Amino acid sequence: MNTALLVIDIQKDYFPGGKMELVNPLEAGKKAYSLLQCFREHNGHHVHIQHIALKPDASFFVRGTTGSDIHDVTAHFEGEPIVYKHYPNSFRETNLLEMLKEWSIERVVITGMMTHMCVDATARAAADFGFKVIIAEDACATRDLEFNGTLIPAEHVHKAFLAALRSYGQVMKSEDIIALLASEKEKNSE
Repeated sequence: MNTALLVIDIQKDYFPGGKMELVNPLEAGKKAYSLLQCFREHNGHHVHIQHIALKPDASFFVRGTTGSDIHDVTAHFEGEPIVYKHYPNSFRETNLLEMLKEWSIERVVITGMMTHMCVDATARAAADFGFKVIIAEDACATRDLEFNGTLIPAEHVHKAFLAALRSYGQVMKSEDIIALLASEKEKNSE
């Protein structure tokens, strides 16, 4: 199955010292990197997605700041496709859908940040557009949330959204995704 990797918003503002620090972003970034390297080594289609805030008074991902840069853990190499977005859904007002159609992509593997926002919105949209979806559960990160005075720890936010996203696709660990892709490649070469 023709598959593309989406590396969503792994940007410096989400890491320690950034303006919107997440819980365990480096660990998630390293898992996303393992998938990215797999796609790079096997000439697989992969796309970096970078969020740039439109509002001049935005609190993070402000255009021209280092916080909006892609983090070194999943560094964007010259020549690799990149999509710039301004909304949680990576398909909204971008060329992502056209790019995936041009490559005849049938399935997307989703990594990135934040699980409860951009990963969620993009996974649901991808399914709505007819793509098979795999979310790399350990290659995504989020943050604590608060609702009506109740603190919801990032781990619970992450797991709740992944549980819901199972209605839209598969939720798997990075190493299991790599094993699945390797076994499919082996079957196709027989």
